[in-house]
Amino acid sequence: MSFVAAALLLATATLSARAAIQFDIFLGYDGILPEASWFPVVCEVKNDGPTFTATVELIIGSFNQNQTLRTVVELPTGTLKRFVMPVFSGSTRAYNTTYDLRLLDERGRVRSEQLGLRPRKQVGRGTPILGAISRTAAGTPVIRPVVATAGELQPATARLLAPIFPDNPLVLEGLSSLYLNSERAADLTINQVNAILAWLNAGGHLIVGVEQPSDVSSSPWLRTTFPFDVKELKAVRQHPELQEWLRGANWSTNVSYSTDRSQPGARSRGSNVTPADAQDPFSDQALDLAFEAAEMQVAGGTVRDGKVEVAAGDTPLIVTATRGRGRITGLLFSPEREPVRSWKNVDTFWAKLADVPGVLYVSKDVNLQGGWSSDGIFGAMIDSRQVHKLPVGWLLLLLIVYLVVIGPFDQYWLKRIGKPMLTWITFPCYVVLFSLIIYFIGYKLRAGESEWNDLHVVDVIQNGERGELRGRTYASVYSPANQRYALEAQEKYATLRSEFLGWSSGGQSADKATVLQHGDSFKAEVFVPVWTSELYVSDWWHSAPLPLTVTVQAQSDGWQVRVDNRTSIKLANLKLVVEDRILSLPDLAAKETRTSTVTRAQSLPLRNFVFNHGGGFQNAINSRRSALGATQRGQLDDLPNCSMAASFLSLISPQGNYGPYNSGFISPPGLDLSSIIEHGNAVLLAYADAYSPVKPMYQFTPRRSHQSTLWRVAVPVQ
Repeated sequence: MSFVAAALLLATATLSARAAIQFDIFLGYDGILPEASWFPVVCEVKNDGPTFTATVELIIGSFNQNQTLRTVVELPTGTLKRFVMPVFSGSTRAYNTTYDLRLLDERGRVRSEQLGLRPRKQVGRGTPILGAISRTAAGTPVIRPVVATAGELQPATARLLAPIFPDNPLVLEGLSSLYLNSERAADLTINQVNAILAWLNAGGHLIVGVEQPSDVSSSPWLRTTFPFDVKELKAVRQHPELQEWLRGANWSTNVSYSTDRSQPGARSRGSNVTPADAQDPFSDQALDLAFEAAEMQVAGGTVRDGKVEVAAGDTPLIVTATRGRGRITGLLFSPEREPVRSWKNVDTFWAKLADVPGVLYVSKDVNLQGGWSSDGIFGAMIDSRQVHKLPVGWLLLLLIVYLVVIGPFDQYWLKRIGKPMLTWITFPCYVVLFSLIIYFIGYKLRAGESEWNDLHVVDVIQNGERGELRGRTYASVYSPANQRYALEAQEKYATLRSEFLGWSSGGQSADKATVLQHGDSFKAEVFVPVWTSELYVSDWWHSAPLPLTVTVQAQSDGWQVRVDNRTSIKLANLKLVVEDRILSLPDLAAKETRTSTVTRAQSLPLRNFVFNHGGGFQNAINSRRSALGATQRGQLDDLPNCSMAASFLSLISPQGNYGPYNSGFISPPGLDLSSIIEHGNAVLLAYADAYSPVKPMYQFTPRRSHQSTLWRVAVPVQ
């Protein structure tokens, strides 16, 4: 009886310890995942039991089974802790993807777990996701459904709660827009605010609805970011301009999503959509007379910067302003209160604010074309050149020789010497001999020294006198043996993932890696099989002095460009992209400043440049992972021009139609700079060979290594 009592006591204690742990998971943006993008997994752990050090382990099912993401957190008694785990989403074609999370103690015992988590929605590339920190749940925006039949093209809205809002700017990049009710600004922590501002400057769209003037004036960060000095609330009885704006074309409408603007009157493939239709999808929107007759409370004051997008007479209603590469839209009224709340066209209002491409509302034939990953382009640039492939012709010849030797030749000479029974000895000898020959051929083709090559694609974002560097480090590791390698990032915000292959190649690669999320950075251990190169990508964010500055002044026949190289190395292969043209600039020595005047006649069409250097991207991606064939077909040797062409992937389309839906490539948000050019800005591209802007990730000593950097600076044209 004493033994049974002890067992029951032990079981009761175990159940009590488990019950003392509350482990909640918040997947993505309110359960919504974007394609080929980082998204947050927010973990909330409450410990009412004894103090222990926990390890949260995340394993993704269906693909990427060999990837393990871990984070370690101290859990004192009676504490509630929240933390964010950055996760890279795969393709929308991976419908059965599940996420398993386990909470382990110091002994590796499972204290709590959440298994088989699935997103409630997955959206394709280019499909807007509007995040909302709304005043109430009922105030969450609703976007008008599109007519496109593909489910992954339906825009989505996600209600985000302030307590679990991510404080890492990298995991916010899956959001195309973020709506913030001014009343909720006070609920955000300083780290969350910094993440929002970093995301905004990097190209995000922040939409702020004003509840009370005091909400803006009492928040220092919102007061300085908001483009309008709010002073009072006043009643506006007539506001027909709001519905007129709704029916008109938006300044940010991207017509090239459906057509090639270089061909007037061009139509989208498989439809009767004209550029005007796609640009003005709501031109026939019916008026809501009840909304017109209702009085609206509007914040009054003065415009500080930006421009008035909509005004009711002399009273501004919507004000917009650029912030770095992004923009902020100030709604000087609350969209969560009457009469906007009951407006029949409010879903169309949010569709226009969220910049849903107009073609999705006028054509059912839009589908995501292609599925090649942009990672493969950079892999073809930096993969080790020590690895060679066996041509198919030589492989066939070796097979023929093998068949001849084990067949007619063996029979002939054994018959000639009169000992056919020796075939029981000669046949195994032939197998061993050809196995050694194959191994020797493989050794000669693939054996080499350990090698590390990386290419940094760095966006320079000016923040006052300092710079924000948003980097993407593509790193290729070649191993001469089955080996594990240690990696560690030094930047404040950094993540690591394996190569994304795109849905045309099966999704995420199966590289073995264990990533320990250390705060907002990481330490990792990756496994590289013998005689192979594996590609890994680190996304990072780092504050640093501005490495270079650019100003562009429009002139009658061209542009005046001033470039200040503040780095300690020479910048070569400088190119300026402005309007739909690309032109070369002189090289810059270290610490040199130069002003150049370039004419339109010296430039080339941007699409021609991208096609000339990027036309072979698909063949390189397909050949790179093939074990046979010509070695050169899977390599891209012109790193400066190919990396520049990869910055405008949406201009490459085998069908001749341009935009994120017609492009054959899947790229993470922010890699493609086409939208920045289409909105009237200029981009300086500068390539620096044998240079890295950050400390190396590798924690080993490779026998060979090479670093290079592509600087990308977006500036307005003055």
